[in-house]
Amino acid sequence: MTKLFTILALLATAAVPAPLLARDAGQRFTRDGETYVYTEKRTEDGRRVISGRRLPSGSAFRLVVTGDRVDGISGGQPVAFRLPAAGATQVAAR
Repeated sequence: MTKLFTILALLATAAVPAPLLARDAGQRFTRDGETYVYTEKRTEDGRRVISGRRLPSGSAFRLVVTGDRVDGISGGQPVAFRLPAAGATQVAAR
């Protein structure tokens, strides 16, 4: 479960400068053998909405980032967590 939160936090803090991929119309990264393909949009009130799929399973996720808080759905399960402080380093995970 910690691995999932780490990956979701990485998604939530990802920068947007990469160009959109032609076929997937989004950004992507790979971690622990799984590829995450996603798009990010900003709402009028400043929230970030990150939507995408984990490959090869095709499991969908949608995260809403408001300040330092992330809420959403990943793989059909509700998730909610705080973003790590800027400069924070994860030492260990189970």
